[in-house]
Amino acid sequence: MPAAGRDAGLLAGLAAIWATAAIRKLATGSVPSLPMISALVLTLQAALVIGTGELWIFLLQFPLANSCLCVLFARTARGPNPLVARLAAEVVALRQPATHHPGLHRFFQRATWLWAGIFLVLAASLAVLMMTEPGSTFLMLSTAVTIVLVVAGAGASTLWFLSVLRRLGLRLRFAPA
Repeated sequence: MPAAGRDAGLLAGLAAIWATAAIRKLATGSVPSLPMISALVLTLQAALVIGTGELWIFLLQFPLANSCLCVLFARTARGPNPLVARLAAEVVALRQPATHHPGLHRFFQRATWLWAGIFLVLAASLAVLMMTEPGSTFLMLSTAVTIVLVVAGAGASTLWFLSVLRRLGLRLRFAPA
């Protein structure tokens, strides 16, 4: 792929995600964490690729981004506002009980650790693939590995969450649209 085409594609993707964040900010007054994380990661990735023009640096973005996500999730896991709880509220409009529920908070902390672990495994897997596979094979395998781990993590998190709700006697509620 010529550098000009690659750079144009990266800049178009970057413009699209920042435009989405800006539209969301104008429409609702806030931008959820997930689009902001995506915009920041994509900005860093695009700067590295365009600045160096090196394919291996482009490929390096995948394990680095997942390493950053691992750290981000792990940093919030023990605190009062675990990232999984914030994402559940922002992405699927999940309401938490009006009063702090220790069992539910414990679930969100542990689920945040789970996702930190998923991103750690993903980063390590992608680093190994990057060093052992040619670029085109790496892109195909990294996509497959990412999909498998994210879908497995989402499924496990959902089943775990529903079992915690049932055990705690809580009902599932979503914020009104």
